[in-house]
Formats: sequence, structure tokens, C-alpha cells
Amino acid sequence: MNAQANFASRPSKEQVIYANILVIGVWIGIAILFITYAIYLSGLMPSHVDISLVTANWDKGVNEYLEITHSPRGWGWLKLLSTGDFLNYIGFAFLALMTVVCYLVLLKGYLAKKDWIYAGIAFLEILVLSLAASGLLGSGGH
Repeated sequence: MNAQANFASRPSKEQVIYANILVIGVWIGIAILFITYAIYLSGLMPSHVDISLVTANWDKGVNEYLEITHSPRGWGWLKLLSTGDFLNYIGFAFLALMTVVCYLVLLKGYLAKKDWIYAGIAFLEILVLSLAASGLLGSGGH
């Protein structure tokens, strides 16, 4: 392999930063999930939905389950962070946010290089992920 081909196959600085942030973020997310699940299992915080109600209704569809358990849709879970079962959502939201954070790093790097095509792709990816998570289209955010 010649030197030019070897150089071209190396990841860019932004890609390395992306990967490093993602690795650290995933481990932090897993730690958050572990801690919040331990809090839930310990009973330190009350549950919004009793476990017997969960097991009695886990054969139901989502809409029916949410109705029976009086659980929120979309971002309504934020109001229930004082309950052990919804506290777990923090870790999931954190892990989902990591992709957007990593794309912001790429966007910054591509803009600095004036690589408009890749900057546009990164921007559109951030926009699509943010819009989907927002729930503004009526199909996301939950």
C-alpha cells in the first residue's frame, strides 16, 4: 500500500473525536441506566405504575397500556422523574442524545474545513433527529 492510499484510509480528526465522545457517552449512559435501575429496584423512589399492573397489562397495545396505567405520551415522562420507573428514562434519553452531540462535532469540523457537502449532511442529520425526537410531527418523541 502506498503512502497516499494509507493516508486516505485514516479517519479524520473529527471522526476520531466523534468516536471518542460516543465511547465515553455510551459508558456514561450505561452507568446512568445501571444506577437508575438500581434505584428503581431498591424502592428508594415510589413507582408510577405498580409492577403487578405492568405484568397484568403487558399483553395490551401501547395506547391501551398508557390509558390503563395513566402514563404520559411523548415528553410527558419528564414530569414523572420523581418516580423510580420513569427515572430510568434519563439514561435512554442521554444515549439517544449522544448521536446529535457527535454530529455537532462533525458539523463544526466540516464547517472549519469548508467542506460544505458533509457539513450539509451533518446539519440535515441533526435537524432530522431533533425533529423526530421533538414530537412535532405527531409520530416521534416517545
